[in-house]
Amino acid sequence: MLRNILLKLSTSDTARQIISHFGPARRVARRFVAGETLDEAVAVTRSLNRRGIKAILNEVGEEVASKAEAVAAARSCQVLLQRIEAEKLDATISLKPSHVGLAFGPDFCYENIAGVVQAAQTLGITVEIDMEHSADVDDTLAIYHRLLDTFGEGIRQALQAYLYRTSADLQRIIARGGGVRLVKGAYRESKEIAYQGKKDIWQAAKVLIVQCFTPEARKNRLYLALGSHDPALIEWLIQIAETRKISRSSFEFQMLLGVRHGEQQRLADLGYQVRVYVPYGRAWYPYYMRRMAEYPANVWLIGRAMFEG
Repeated sequence: MLRNILLKLSTSDTARQIISHFGPARRVARRFVAGETLDEAVAVTRSLNRRGIKAILNEVGEEVASKAEAVAAARSCQVLLQRIEAEKLDATISLKPSHVGLAFGPDFCYENIAGVVQAAQTLGITVEIDMEHSADVDDTLAIYHRLLDTFGEGIRQALQAYLYRTSADLQRIIARGGGVRLVKGAYRESKEIAYQGKKDIWQAAKVLIVQCFTPEARKNRLYLALGSHDPALIEWLIQIAETRKISRSSFEFQMLLGVRHGEQQRLADLGYQVRVYVPYGRAWYPYYMRRMAEYPANVWLIGRAMFEG
C-alpha cells in the first residue's frame, strides 16, 4: 500500500514541489543521492574506491522537454567520462534513454547514446543503460542491440526481473555475449505483464541468474551485474557461482548508495566485485521517491527528522 502511494507520488509535480523544498526530506535524500554537483559525486566515489568498492556514476534525470535538452544530457555524460578518466576513478557511468531523448524516437536516442559509448570506449569505461517503464522496453533493447552491432563491447543493459518477458530478452543478449544488470524493477507495472509479489519476483530473479550461467552464456562471456540488496539472493548467487566454478571476474554485486553499507564492505572484503550506484544532480526527486518506495521504512526517517528539527 505505502509502496504504491510513494510510486504514485514519484510522478506528481505537486508532491515534487513540496518535498523538494522540505528540509527534512532533502536531508534524508542525501543518504541516497551524492549531491547536486559532479564534485560531490566524485568525492563520494573516491571514498568508495578507497574501500575497494567500485561505482556507477549517474547524473539523475528522466524525460526531457526538447531535443536540445537531450543533446545537453548526452554531452554531460561525456563530461562525466572525462572526469572519471582525469580523476582515475574506478567507475562506470549509467544513463536513462528517456534522459537522452527516447521520446523523440529511437534513432535520435541511439545517436546520442552512440556518441557517449564511442567516447567511453576510447577511455576504457563501461556504459550502463538503464531500463525504464515497460512501454520503453522494446525501443531500449533495439537501441542496445544496435550499439552492440556498432561497438561490440563496453555496454551493459539493465533488465527487470519482474517482467514476464525478461527471460526471452536475456536470451537474446546471451546469444550476443553482452552484459546485463539484473534488477528487481522499480516502476509500477500491471499484473498482466509483471510479477507483483516479492516471492514471485525473487523466484524469477533466481531463474534469470541460472540463465546467466548456462554453458552458452559462459561460452559467450556474458557479464552479470546483480543489482540487489536481498541477503538471500546474494548468498544464493555466491553458492551457485562456487558450485559451477564461475570466476568472480564474470559477475559483480551492485547496490545503491545509502543502502546496506556494511554488506557492501563485507562482500568487497571477501574479494567479490562490488559496485555502488552514485546518483547526483538537481533532478533527484523521482529517483529518491522510487528508493523510498523500495524501502518504505525510510519514510520514518523524515518523520523523525521533523521532530528533531
